[in-house]
Amino acid sequence: MEFAYVAALLGVFYLYAGGKKAVQSRERLEPMMGWVDTIPMWLVRCIGAVEVLGVAGLVLPPLTGIAPFLAVAAAAGFAVLQVLATGLHLVRGEVRETGLNAVLIALAVVAAWLATLW
Repeated sequence: MEFAYVAALLGVFYLYAGGKKAVQSRERLEPMMGWVDTIPMWLVRCIGAVEVLGVAGLVLPPLTGIAPFLAVAAAAGFAVLQVLATGLHLVRGEVRETGLNAVLIALAVVAAWLATLW
């Protein structure tokens, strides 16, 4: 049951953030995500699509009972994504912005661990 709560929390975050990256213009994203000015827009869209698909990989396998190992892979993928995002923030000198990344890494690691118990 704990996995469901962590997966729901990660799912809501990544559906929101990934959905915005997938469909909004650079100008609409910049106030919230200053890093989009240094990344090609096609890559921002790809990151958004990966985040939305990651939610499906995190939530659907445990719900359907089909290939539950995919939930572990999706959670691990979110952890890797946030490690890379932390690196980007550090390269840009945005140390203060890494707090959310640390929380998301921790949640993704917990989700991966809980998914192995599911």
